[in-house]
Amino acid sequence: MITTSDVGRDGLRLDELPVRPIHRKLVALVGAGLFFDLYELFLAGTITGVLKQQMHLSTFQLSGILASAFAGQFLGALVIGRLSDVFGRRRMFMVNIALYSGFTLLGAFSPNIAFLMATRFLAGLGIGAEMTVSDTYLSEVVPPQVRGRMIAIAYTIGFCAVPTVGFLAKWLVPLRPLGFEGWRWLFVIGGLGAAVVVFARRGMPESPHWLARQRGKAEGLPFSAIVRRPYRGRTSLFSAVMILQVFGYYGFGTLAVLVLDRKGFEVVTSLSYLAVTYLGYPLGSLLAIPVMERFERKYLVMATATLMAVFGLTFGFATSVPLILLSGGLFTLASNVFSDAIHAYLPESFPTAVRGTASGATYSLSKVSTALLPFLLLPLLDRPNGPGLVFSVITVALLTMVTLVAIWGPITGRRALAEV
Repeated sequence: MITTSDVGRDGLRLDELPVRPIHRKLVALVGAGLFFDLYELFLAGTITGVLKQQMHLSTFQLSGILASAFAGQFLGALVIGRLSDVFGRRRMFMVNIALYSGFTLLGAFSPNIAFLMATRFLAGLGIGAEMTVSDTYLSEVVPPQVRGRMIAIAYTIGFCAVPTVGFLAKWLVPLRPLGFEGWRWLFVIGGLGAAVVVFARRGMPESPHWLARQRGKAEGLPFSAIVRRPYRGRTSLFSAVMILQVFGYYGFGTLAVLVLDRKGFEVVTSLSYLAVTYLGYPLGSLLAIPVMERFERKYLVMATATLMAVFGLTFGFATSVPLILLSGGLFTLASNVFSDAIHAYLPESFPTAVRGTASGATYSLSKVSTALLPFLLLPLLDRPNGPGLVFSVITVALLTMVTLVAIWGPITGRRALAEV
């Protein structure tokens, strides 16, 4: 078991150490939590077609189920991100994963739409906080010269959940094990798996940077500090970036099954194709490991977002199965190099005093954007050439984001947090 005393006596020395077993253990523990966080995020998009078919949902009801989870994630990222600056990163790690585990398991037994929406919202409180606290924590506990690579490793572990949920859905959805619908078993697997992570994380140490600040009795900054100088510019930039990037990243994950359905494929066939394209998520994150420290984070974000726009547009207009699979796989590959880069870039751009607050507040806006996404994009699917129209909108959003980062994005690279 790892204890706080391992790093608590002189926490700042951890920045100066080479990579040691403690770093690898922490990356593995964070990655395990991210696995079930991403399992849940992509579960929602994977089973939308199934829920629509089996529960006879209207487009509005389907949008409501998707939006309820993201509304909870907005509050979770905003509130728990802030609380991680006040009460510590470790404590909030335990709170958020416990919330997700409990309410996801409860959601498996939903008797109606209202209950399912309520449990999706409450589980979302924990889901929304996981990435925010993970990014903040890892940026503070691993040496700066390998910070990007270690974050990429944690997310590679996490992104293995995406094809996992894709293939599990393909296997379980047509079945009724023990008389229980297949989609409900997907929720049970996620809830029980996250409960194991809660147990494993009991021995995680606190962030050395956070402990050092507490020992120094530094005065806490109010939430409003992130919208005042000197942080206002970066808060504004990353707020816009977080809002726009979800059009591409979560737009694909949430709507891909429905896009394939609109192209004329059966639900089970769509799930098979989606499972194959989902392999790009862990492969993309794996690809990010060697490139994270070779390229400046700012330029990596810009390049991969541009590739997402190109491959997404191809996926939207493609009609042949080989081109659908190829463009979908390349999209997910590029999107996960992008994801690893942005998850390192965001917390690096703010100091310890407001890192959790700023990361949580800006990241929470991505959840607002994602909650609105179904209402904005689903109606477009019903129009002539709906899939192409959807991905045209996604392309505009991604290229706008690239322009903002090009003009105002800071340089962070392999610099110590205090130097950024």
